[in-house]
Amino acid sequence: MRRFSSWQSYKRDTPAAVPAGASVTSVRVLGLDPGSRITGYGVVEMTVAGPRYVASGAIRAGSGDFTRRLQDIYRGVVAIVAEHRPDEIAIERVFIHRNPDSALKLGQARGAALSATFGCEARLFEYSPREVKLGIVGTGAADKEQVQRMVVALLALEGRLGADAADALALALCHAHGRTLRMALAAAEARA
Repeated sequence: MRRFSSWQSYKRDTPAAVPAGASVTSVRVLGLDPGSRITGYGVVEMTVAGPRYVASGAIRAGSGDFTRRLQDIYRGVVAIVAEHRPDEIAIERVFIHRNPDSALKLGQARGAALSATFGCEARLFEYSPREVKLGIVGTGAADKEQVQRMVVALLALEGRLGADAADALALALCHAHGRTLRMALAAAEARA
């Protein structure tokens, strides 16, 4: 029986170690923005020159039977992980909704997306929506349009991104930028 010990919550004080087999000069990050109807995904490659766009899109689970939608999310994320082989995965942390039923459905969609990543060796990190907005736009109260514009600017993309893909790319960028800082701090501490 194989044990997975790849789950790690984001902790500001914890330097990110380079996963076994990952290149020091290039790390592929998959951002996942789970939803019960649409799950956004975004893949960036963090290189010495900065972040590079790889892919983004949305898994559309539709509006039918909820169990079928969870299966669609699971299968979609499995396919994305198999195609892009991320080194690290950033996923949005569940936040409390006013409607408990919505919060439960969102948590189940997030669980389906997370379960789909367990077959790879990627390390998992989670971020709150406020942390992502703060890391990408500079304010935790940014709206979706501001996040979309900053993601397009940071990745030098042309055109407009869908909201779900932009949110997923924002997660990946937030993690990638924080990862760079954590590694620099760890290197400085090692030298001291």
